[in-house]
Amino acid sequence: MNTPLMNTDDRGESLLELLIAVAIMGVAVVAIVGGIGVSVFMSDVHRKQATAGAGVRDFGEAVMAGGYFECAAPAKYAAPAGFTVPPGFTSSVTSVRYWTGSAWSATCGTDTGLQQVTLQVASGDGRASERLAVVVRKRCGLGEPLC
Repeated sequence: MNTPLMNTDDRGESLLELLIAVAIMGVAVVAIVGGIGVSVFMSDVHRKQATAGAGVRDFGEAVMAGGYFECAAPAKYAAPAGFTVPPGFTSSVTSVRYWTGSAWSATCGTDTGLQQVTLQVASGDGRASERLAVVVRKRCGLGEPLC
C-alpha cells in the first residue's frame, strides 16, 4: 500500500523569531510612549514659563504705576494695587537696591530718588520661575531742584 508523502517543510516562523520581533516592537513602543510623555511634560513647563513671564511683567507694571517709596523695604512693593497673581503661582520682591549716584547699593543711605526692584513670579511646583528688575524713580514736582 502506498502512503502519501507528507510535506514537512512548513516555512513558518520559529518561536525564536517571534520573540525577537516582539522584543523589537516592545522597544519601539516604549520609545514612542516615552517621547510622548516628555513632550507633554515640556509643554506643561513651557506653558508655566509663559504664564510666569506675563505675570512678572504685569507685576513690574503695577509696581511702577504704584509710585516711589523712599528707602522702601521689599515688603513695600510686594502687593501693588491692580496686580493679581496668576492661579498656581506666587509673587515676591527679591531685592530693592538704591542708587547712590555712582552704583547700586543694598542699603539706603541718602535717598537719590532711584531704586532697582527685582521681582519674581514662580509656579507652585517649582517648574517655572521668571525674574524682572525694574527701576522705579521718584516723580518730580514743581520747583524740586533734584529732578
